[in-house]
Amino acid sequence: MKRLLLLFFTIFFSAVQAQESSLIKIETENSALVLKVGKNKKLYQTYFGAKLNNGSEYEFVSKENTKKFVINDGNPLIDLRHSAYPTFGTDNLFEPAIRITHNDKNPSLELEYQSHITKKIDSNISETSIKLKDPQYPVYVTLYYKVFNKENVIESWSEIQHEEKKAVTLYNFASSALHLDADKYWLTQFYSDVVEEMRMEESQLTRGSKVIDSQLGVRTNMFSAPSFFLSLDAKSEENTGEVIAGSIAWSGNFKFTFQLDNNNELRVISGINEFASEYSLEPREVFKTPPFIYTFSNNGKGQASRNLHNWARKYGIKDGEKPRLTLLNNWETTFFDFDQNKLSKMFDDAKTLGVDMFLLDDGWFGNKYPRSGSTSGLGDWEATKTKLPDGIGFLMQKAKETNVKFGIWIEPEMINEKSELYEKHPDWVLSLPNREKSLYRTQLVLDLANPKVQDFVFKVVDDIMQTQSGVAFFKWDCNRMMTSAYSTYLKDKQSHLFIEYTRGLYKVLDKIKTKYPNLPMMLCAGGGGRVDYGMLNYFTEFWASDNTDPFDRIFIQWGYSNFYPALAVCNHVTSMGKQSIKFRTDVAMMGKLGFDIHVADLKENELKYCQEAVANYKRLSTVIGQGDLYRLVSPYEDSRAVLMYVNEDKTKSVLFSYTLHPLTDPNYGFVKLNGLDPAKKYQVKEINTMPNSKNTFEESGTIFSGDFLMKIGLKTSSSRQESSVILEITNVE
Repeated sequence: MKRLLLLFFTIFFSAVQAQESSLIKIETENSALVLKVGKNKKLYQTYFGAKLNNGSEYEFVSKENTKKFVINDGNPLIDLRHSAYPTFGTDNLFEPAIRITHNDKNPSLELEYQSHITKKIDSNISETSIKLKDPQYPVYVTLYYKVFNKENVIESWSEIQHEEKKAVTLYNFASSALHLDADKYWLTQFYSDVVEEMRMEESQLTRGSKVIDSQLGVRTNMFSAPSFFLSLDAKSEENTGEVIAGSIAWSGNFKFTFQLDNNNELRVISGINEFASEYSLEPREVFKTPPFIYTFSNNGKGQASRNLHNWARKYGIKDGEKPRLTLLNNWETTFFDFDQNKLSKMFDDAKTLGVDMFLLDDGWFGNKYPRSGSTSGLGDWEATKTKLPDGIGFLMQKAKETNVKFGIWIEPEMINEKSELYEKHPDWVLSLPNREKSLYRTQLVLDLANPKVQDFVFKVVDDIMQTQSGVAFFKWDCNRMMTSAYSTYLKDKQSHLFIEYTRGLYKVLDKIKTKYPNLPMMLCAGGGGRVDYGMLNYFTEFWASDNTDPFDRIFIQWGYSNFYPALAVCNHVTSMGKQSIKFRTDVAMMGKLGFDIHVADLKENELKYCQEAVANYKRLSTVIGQGDLYRLVSPYEDSRAVLMYVNEDKTKSVLFSYTLHPLTDPNYGFVKLNGLDPAKKYQVKEINTMPNSKNTFEESGTIFSGDFLMKIGLKTSSSRQESSVILEITNVE
């Protein structure tokens, strides 16, 4: 009997070792995605989760097979049900990643493994490409997995092409298909609307399909953000639980499908939304899908966020490791009512505040149809002579004189009917034939599928940059979505519009980035209506919301912090809301600080406070912008919000504590800090205090060990409604 058992285990483990070479392991420092080629030549996903020390043991990790001890495809304990890129038309019963119709009208596709290669890009990045082919038709799919080892992030996308005689039709074209096996699944999504961006909502997935998508064409995350958390087995908390954070790098229509099947297995399909986008793929044309960016954490949502932040600063955001410009914007001070004398004084105001730049917002352009309101001028990017008789060159000169940089607002994808551009090129707008024009915010959308329109939009930026010394900064706005989406340029390929518009936009931004590689730009879309890692490849930062009330902003900025680092999130101190200047400024300092206020209206102590806050921010901006984020108390769970940033060597930290609307005296307890070195000593000092006022934090100046701060904590919160405390925490050894 012992010999039989020994023989069984010898054969069993020999089989496992023999299969080791057939596994395709996509591994980061702490996570792994494992694929396997079956005897039927098809590619399957067998594992996704925490990285194992012993790679041979990936053979044993399929949860369902471990319970049932089944043998599939002749291999012990391997689950070969999960197709790595499921097709449509043969034996797949669930959501496909790809659907295609061939020249002979056959609507099916099979994909067999051909080969794969892994190449090292540098010491941290590797890329695996896996070639698949239909055995009956010359249709090819290559799956790509780009691994960022230290950041524990994977980018996944596909390339589709064929060599049939004529175009084939693509109906589905996903970037990624992930399979997960857990007892329960909890989805955290982020819904939005105008002035209500990135609100968090968590729910348990039930059988069937849950879809998060956009069909808006432009300003695509006006209602839904292109990012999610997915918790496995139980709700993950900030520091505990298994969770996947995912985001799509695409600025057009996106779609996430979460399909829970009869076996309680979850399939997550991510990519471009196929809605109204059937694509005629010509022979040998390559259809490249956008990257799906994801990370796995078994230490909760906080670690997943830090993984994405670290990746984003190095690889996902333009100039992500460089400092950002603080600024003064004129919008809430002047709206459309200004001239060059009024604007000149605002350069002096910016210098008085101590910020780096003055940003001129909407209303500076148009002559036949001057931009005196939202109904005219959009598209005519020449300075209005009655407002700026000496042109924007005068403002560039004023910037030199005051040693304050100059930035400018544009909205080059949109147009008013009351514009010279529309009179010359009515065919450049998206508009249905035989229908009334569909206006939104009195605007129409220019057709960026058209190369002539692409050239025009690039020229808007290029002409401004060719004026004298150019500007130091652009705020690029986009205030409406697509309606009446019809392109005269695309003619009989209208279903390509949503895709070709986004491709055209990227072509323009590629030209700008190539010619002006060091030009900072803010991404805006009627607030935060277009925030994704496709656009942030070209932009240094984004405008989070037109809602600048600091109470609401805490929730909005908290939402964005899950996926985007602080240096990318633009927060302005404005007159919206009735809170103190301290509370408004302290909330704005949680990300990239700016001001949109009438400086002359500030009281003496308010101005002094703002000047000191700007100085503090500049001194600590590297910690805030580049440091690790730890969310300590959520505003969704308490009547306050507490978070902190810690620099890489754990010598400096900044903690923000905001009290919201407690109904009674909350008598807040201690908050345990995170991310510090337990062996280090830290001085805790309150900053951003109003002149001649007492510190809210009684222990300001006290020295604590990192061990004490993380195990016992601090009383960080005032009990006063809409109040704030900022603590600078410094290693003193």
